[in-house]
Amino acid sequence: MKHCRAKASDVTIGSNLRVAVLGADSPIGLTVVRELGERGVRVFALGRDQRALARTSRHTHAFALIEKPLAQWLPRFVAANDIGAVLAISEHHLIELAAMGPVIGKCRLLVPEPDKLALVLDKPRTLDLAAGLGIDVPSSWQPLTGEDHAAIAAGLAYPVAVKWADPNAVSARLGAAGIALEKVEYANDASGLLALLARYDVVGIWPLVQTWCPGHGLGQMLHMQQGRATLRFQHRRLREFPPTGGVSAFCEVVPLAEHAALMERSEALLSTMGWEGPAMVEYRHDPASGRSWLMEINGRFWGSLPLAYHCGAHFGWETYACAMLGEDAAVQGRSNAVAMPLRRARYLIPDAKGLVMLLRDGKVPVFKRIGAVARFIADFLDPRVRWFVWSWRDPAPLFADLAGVVRKLWPLGKRGTN
Repeated sequence: MKHCRAKASDVTIGSNLRVAVLGADSPIGLTVVRELGERGVRVFALGRDQRALARTSRHTHAFALIEKPLAQWLPRFVAANDIGAVLAISEHHLIELAAMGPVIGKCRLLVPEPDKLALVLDKPRTLDLAAGLGIDVPSSWQPLTGEDHAAIAAGLAYPVAVKWADPNAVSARLGAAGIALEKVEYANDASGLLALLARYDVVGIWPLVQTWCPGHGLGQMLHMQQGRATLRFQHRRLREFPPTGGVSAFCEVVPLAEHAALMERSEALLSTMGWEGPAMVEYRHDPASGRSWLMEINGRFWGSLPLAYHCGAHFGWETYACAMLGEDAAVQGRSNAVAMPLRRARYLIPDAKGLVMLLRDGKVPVFKRIGAVARFIADFLDPRVRWFVWSWRDPAPLFADLAGVVRKLWPLGKRGTN
């Protein structure tokens, strides 16, 4: 992402420049819309359907449905609405936009350059770079055609985590073969791993196998500009959905005074990669040993972005302001993130789904299930907790989301009465 050199004196916070947020369906997109809209930026929220969370936000100037192919539709939309910049949320949109070039007419696409994006999406290359900087990485094996998978599997340390090195590169091929794309799976022994890998024999490609690392998820978020971080934030995951590894359902702030040396290495890694813009460097941290292993880099806005928003670390604004207005303007419009409140954030529906999954798991002891229910309820009373979707200042998205849930459930209830 190349940044312009505009000075704060040349513009005002809340410039009338029109900005489109591509991917306004999720809490991530909603958060970016709020960050920009609260500062007077005129935001066009673009979503895949009418249920997009940001559609009803008070900070959305206008909403539009994304049409395909994006490379043909977006230039027309940008021209018709005098859009000056586009921000994207999902990896597949970032990939499409990166292929379109840095600008469309007079509109700037605030996305990574294609080679930098390809690098962070390539997990083995990322892990190799990190290891060279002294960052701990899990032992990894990428199964290939012609290898003796059984012999290699027999020599691994278990348990192992199994995930795709670049999910975007294989999703179409798996879909054509009728195979679901799994974010992460686990195997406790060689026979279990071989059975898992055999599922992909028909397509001749296999996911990456990594030694399982103990501890909890630790995410270090940085906005990079010209080789240095202009904004930093970090959090740890308290609960995920699914519990074996997935989206962040409940997370909390980690003060920047903690893991400071690791944050320096994260910044050095992104600088070495030539990264510009927002990224989350995701680790698995083991409090017992004090070790942290790099899992991956999310070269995009991440799932726990609402927590950063509630703590005053506004990465959507930082990305827009540094690129379009200059860093002085970013500082001028930056929330006070120095005295960062120790808050938590909760994505209620995935959190509830995770609880239901745990309660249905007969292998989980009864006392652990009871404890999980007690914590789930107690968290509603925790004054530190904020919400991924709900905001007193912008309540409409939650009510629209609930209405959508009711509409989905109503046909089921109606059939049940016949």
